[in-house]
Amino acid sequence: MSNSNQEHTSSRRVRTIGFLLLNNFTMISLASAVEALRMANQLSGEELYAWYTLTEDGEPISASDGIKITPDASMYSNLFLDTVIVAGGVNVTKAYHKKHISWLQEMDRKGCKLGGVCTGPYLLAEAGLMDGYDCSVHWEYLASLQETFPKVNCSNRLFSMDGKRMTCSGGTVPLDMMLNMIKQEHGAQPSAAISEMFICDRVRDESDQQKVPLRHVLGTNQPKLSEVVALMEANIEEVIGMDELAHYVGLSRRQLERVFQKYLHCSPFKYYLKLRLLRGRQLLKQSTMPIVDIATACGFVSATHFSKCYREQMGVAPSEERTTMTKEEKAKVREAEQKLPSQKPPFKSMRSYQESLAKGAFTEAKAESTFGSVNLKEGK
Repeated sequence: MSNSNQEHTSSRRVRTIGFLLLNNFTMISLASAVEALRMANQLSGEELYAWYTLTEDGEPISASDGIKITPDASMYSNLFLDTVIVAGGVNVTKAYHKKHISWLQEMDRKGCKLGGVCTGPYLLAEAGLMDGYDCSVHWEYLASLQETFPKVNCSNRLFSMDGKRMTCSGGTVPLDMMLNMIKQEHGAQPSAAISEMFICDRVRDESDQQKVPLRHVLGTNQPKLSEVVALMEANIEEVIGMDELAHYVGLSRRQLERVFQKYLHCSPFKYYLKLRLLRGRQLLKQSTMPIVDIATACGFVSATHFSKCYREQMGVAPSEERTTMTKEEKAKVREAEQKLPSQKPPFKSMRSYQESLAKGAFTEAKAESTFGSVNLKEGK
């Protein structure tokens, strides 16, 4: 590395990022985010980023795949953090409590940039930290987030970067979000080089939308059918009539019926009803909204009509969807979540502990042939 580049390195402060892990977080989302940071350090030959995994009490926590992770520290460890990213996953509404909310609000007051991956943005919204901000979340939780937090600017985009907020939908999308963050902070060259190392076809940006499951089934072969379904999905509360739907896409009512029967094996009315009931199921499981309000949000004239249709389609009454676990199920959960013995770091201070954590991955990366292969000055 040249002297000028060494001088540039010494003047650059390492950006510190804490990943707050919620119970049943998705491993792929965490790994996608962290690996982008690791590779940014490796390719630049500079310690641009340091990252830490956090839990509420510093004890091990289970990912949704059952793998237990021992975090670097608890969220009360007084680590210096520029950014906090909440890593959510399965059943996020039951994975956090008031201490998480209070701590995130405190980090916001300290000026931290806040983010969420997968279902993590739901916790930020619960803490009132996404009001007025653009927000992306996994499509499975998009409906409940929109209904529960009307002040949040919910989006179907893969990820959203709005001021001091960065949120994304999950899966491999955190990689794209981090690559865009790295591009903003260090130029296009590091981002492109990381993408090449991870064999990505392209780096997706904020204009990319989440793909609803139907598109995976139909692809681009049936644009009119996809358009009708998109209209249905966008009009759950204010239901559109079948004749009007057919008119919007330039089909007759009979043609619309035939297309649905051929590709989705049901009538458009039944498909629309199923969409509304699935939205209702999400709200029942992911929010505390009264059933009468859920009925209205899903386009039903009354809670009675909603309950009748729900029981016929889902096989249970809406109230039964909210039934708590049995004692046996709770006992199994407690048994599976037995905590491992606490391991205290053998360091004199939290600052020395933090510095030791940050150095590990960077030191190992020096053995790689790509270490320092990207010139950050030229990449700007």
